[in-house]
Amino acid sequence: MSAVITYPGPEGTHTAAAAAALFPRHERRPLESFRAVAEAVTAGAASSGVLPIESSLAGAVAETHDLLYELDLSIVGEIVQPIRHCLLGVGALDAVRVVRSHPTAFEQCRRLLDGVSLIPAATTADAARIVAQRGDPHEAALASPAAAEEFGLQVLADDVGDHPAFTRFVTVAAHTLVHVDDARTALSFVTDHRPGALHAAITPFAQAGLDLQRLVSRPLPETPFRYRFDAVVAGHPLDPAVREALRAVRAVTRELRVLGVYAPHEEDA
Repeated sequence: MSAVITYPGPEGTHTAAAAAALFPRHERRPLESFRAVAEAVTAGAASSGVLPIESSLAGAVAETHDLLYELDLSIVGEIVQPIRHCLLGVGALDAVRVVRSHPTAFEQCRRLLDGVSLIPAATTADAARIVAQRGDPHEAALASPAAAEEFGLQVLADDVGDHPAFTRFVTVAAHTLVHVDDARTALSFVTDHRPGALHAAITPFAQAGLDLQRLVSRPLPETPFRYRFDAVVAGHPLDPAVREALRAVRAVTRELRVLGVYAPHEEDA
């Protein structure tokens, strides 16, 4: 397996900065999309990938959650990074009528975007690249200061988020860690479609005195209006309390998967 770290590119994305912080001494390679990163890891073309999974303003990054469920991937690390969005373009601020960016960035900058047309892009840096290539003064990109430098764009407005923002990025791999200090366990479960099913599924964690730190619902495409739940619990799946809680959850759900074991970002520890 190649010792290459992949992330959604091109250069200048917030994820590129997270990958550099997580793997400063490794070869890092941008790929064209979240899915391309995930598939490179599962195919053995890269040793690990870095993807955003949670925004402090916009919440869960749905695509990353869905790729973890769909493909044979495991979370093996995480980092939380501050996010600074800028409006980048080639003209004047008052000429902007169209803004391109990743949908998560739109959610983080709603106040700025009132009254303009929004065009989604695969990444914030992709949006900056497209704006630079088109050279249209009526278009701008929500992206990082690094993207402005990378693609030769002007910063029309700096730090335009609605509030201070942070994004949680995860390292994904085709293996699972066994020995982790102060571990977090990521999991996904599907409940029966009946009253009280979700309550029954999470009660074992409370009974075991475990901290259920995150709980995200995602639709199951093959069964309309049915959902799975992705969660993170403090503890290692081999710890007796966690193991017993997982056994109890498995007994009251239709499906239970462990999606990763990893050390938390140091400020969350």
